[in-house]
Amino acid sequence: MTDSHAARDIDTSRPHSARMYDYYLGGKDHFAIDRQVGESVASAYPGVFVAAHENRGFMHRATRVLAREHGIRQWLDIGTGIPTEPNLHQVAQSVVPDARVVYADNDPLVLKYAERLMRSSPEGRTTYIEADVNDPQALIDAPELTEILDLGEPVALSLNALMHFVTDAQDPYGIVSRLLAILPSGSALALSHVTPDFDPDSWGKVAEIYENGGTPVRFRTHDEVKRFFDGLDLLDPGISLAHRWRPDTEPTALDAEVSLWTGVGIKP
Repeated sequence: MTDSHAARDIDTSRPHSARMYDYYLGGKDHFAIDRQVGESVASAYPGVFVAAHENRGFMHRATRVLAREHGIRQWLDIGTGIPTEPNLHQVAQSVVPDARVVYADNDPLVLKYAERLMRSSPEGRTTYIEADVNDPQALIDAPELTEILDLGEPVALSLNALMHFVTDAQDPYGIVSRLLAILPSGSALALSHVTPDFDPDSWGKVAEIYENGGTPVRFRTHDEVKRFFDGLDLLDPGISLAHRWRPDTEPTALDAEVSLWTGVGIKP
């Protein structure tokens, strides 16, 4: 993306977490400020590029497992970010063509690209809701939600690389509980979350960079991430590093580089 393509409501003078993530993934939907600050993050934590790709890999595998092994046909993906193919609905519909996916984000940049998220298979359906995870009731009340999803049938709640942008003061556990409360038995939570467990000093520097750029973060430990799954039945291998959750190939020794706890839990 070049600065001349910026929409008027997109501030290109400040770094943006979604555009920085796009940079980590090797995308093109970011600006010079995002590359600059992204390089600062990489200087503090060189594994950030590996972590971003492993996060996407976890999302792909978790989506396929839920579709193939647990009969999930519906997804609510919050904190969608800039579309990166294959998007969640493409992964789900490659397994079950009639899968339905609701994407939600409160970012004007993501809204700008939302048409990419609406290209469903003929059998399935997708939509995009402009909503903020910090106001779960507004998302729950959005008419588009129940136009696409049948809340009487299981739904997978997908929260990938989102909750570390929700501080303790914003009640992250309460937010997840409220969202899960509207979903029936057999629904699922798939979540990935940055952790400082393997390199607290470096992740402390990363947190400072994000906060100086106007994006508060709260990286959490293994036990803190596990709390999001209270009351759910965790699928094997439980709370695991991203590259070790049901890997397609033998995982390499990337633990300190990845630093992302992931998990999938089923609502009893």
